[in-house]
Amino acid sequence: MKTFSEFGLEPKVLRAITEMGFEESTPIQEKAIPIAMEGRDLIGQAQTGTGKTAAFGIPLVNRIDVKEERIVALIMCPTRELAIQVAEEIEKLGRFKGIRSLAIYGGQDIVKQIRALRKKPQIIIGTPGRLLDHINRKTIKLDDVKNVILDEADEMLDMGFLEDIQSILKLCPTDRQTMLFSATMPANIRKLADQFLSNPEHVSVIPKQISAPLIDQAYIEVHERQKFETLCRLLDMESPDLAIIFGRTKRRVDELAEALQKRGYSAEGLHGDLSQNQRDNVMRKFRDGSIDVLVATDVAARGLDVSGVSHVINFDLPQDPESYVHRIGRTGRAGKEGTAWTFVSPREIDHLYFIEKITRHKIARKPMPSLAEAIEGKQKITAERVLDIVQKDEHNEYKGIAIQLLEQYDSVHLLAAAFKLLTGGDKKEVEVELTPEEPLRAKKRRFDVRSSGRKMSGGYGSQGQGQRRGGGYGDRDRGGSGGSRYPRKDGREYGSRDNRSGGDREYKSRPRNSEGRNFSRSEERDDHLVRS
Repeated sequence: MKTFSEFGLEPKVLRAITEMGFEESTPIQEKAIPIAMEGRDLIGQAQTGTGKTAAFGIPLVNRIDVKEERIVALIMCPTRELAIQVAEEIEKLGRFKGIRSLAIYGGQDIVKQIRALRKKPQIIIGTPGRLLDHINRKTIKLDDVKNVILDEADEMLDMGFLEDIQSILKLCPTDRQTMLFSATMPANIRKLADQFLSNPEHVSVIPKQISAPLIDQAYIEVHERQKFETLCRLLDMESPDLAIIFGRTKRRVDELAEALQKRGYSAEGLHGDLSQNQRDNVMRKFRDGSIDVLVATDVAARGLDVSGVSHVINFDLPQDPESYVHRIGRTGRAGKEGTAWTFVSPREIDHLYFIEKITRHKIARKPMPSLAEAIEGKQKITAERVLDIVQKDEHNEYKGIAIQLLEQYDSVHLLAAAFKLLTGGDKKEVEVELTPEEPLRAKKRRFDVRSSGRKMSGGYGSQGQGQRRGGGYGDRDRGGSGGSRYPRKDGREYGSRDNRSGGDREYKSRPRNSEGRNFSRSEERDDHLVRS
């Protein structure tokens, strides 16, 4: 691998890279940076966690004149979380040079964003919906844009942003450099590239095996009613540093997070009903270790990049192989090993086999952890922590009460009681009841071979979904490329899209949930939580 000093970067940019702890370039960086620095258009195929932000961020920051007072670079991202993360990395890369960048996304006060725009940032990082909002308000002009980056383009198209992206790119000067990054290369991505990129150079670092080799994958066959006890035993046995648990619905996430708290685990949930402030607060706690278990829906966790996640647990089997790969990819990052566990009910085994077939990875079957293994694991980690405090001599203020208790009670009994308290053993008997979720049912599916793997063209799940089309839905004026019906990833469809003037969509046909009532608007939005 090349060192960054071999790319001919400005000293201030090189200094920023060094202070960020980067030494050698990753494969995508080694291939993409020279092409980007030459000003050529680029299509980069790489999974998240491969360093692609720096692959386009380094040459971008290196190229921009710090005296520039116009928007000369635009980075589009599918979600607000990813936009924030990209903006943070761009800011770090450009801090010694003095580059000004700004993240633009929905959920944040637009007036605050307009005020920030007055500081004349050179780089805008944003989600398509909010970018269009600013463009329509004439608070962002793209007349001087020289560089455009589409990050996680396949995600943006899956979320129904095609029309928005096309509208934005048409407003950018034709004499520009455009770079497109995507994990997969389906037909709609290729069509977009043909339309807006000029003789692009193709760069791919997709491994032959879709699933990351540094992730130890296993599944446990378990009935729905046994899942929670299995989860508690697994957490006790494995003692994860940080763990993300995926649930299929917001109701599942809420119930699961509350149940874990009752059992003494430091856990919180993340889903579409939370406000942006609540989401930010949960993520802050997870990043700083205040909580060590995050329970999340698929889309709520999309774009998250938290270092140190040692375990991913699929409490509910994901609907499709891409979601499985995305979920487990939250661990095993930056060259570190990770562990992914998946709970599978007997009726979902065929669906698991389908995921194995598409990801081309055999997932090992493991038995349910025994109660003895769970107790042993929890006690072992607790004993290590106690001994660590003893060795550091950080317990002097507690010696007085210890001496008093030892005068009255047997030392073994005292330690045993302390261990029960520290391990949460006093909470293990708390009764917990979760609302059952219907198992996924595998169906006969058609799929075609793509260059990066296989993409399903048929639907799947318990409701007999039809073929997935381009398009999506959102909280404002999301466009789509499908027909008059409005499909969702989970197979349900909304009615005709005949209210396109900019307000909330008029849903002619409302899907029902497992309880037989109509979904609320917030429930309908869960599959595409973050729009703009």
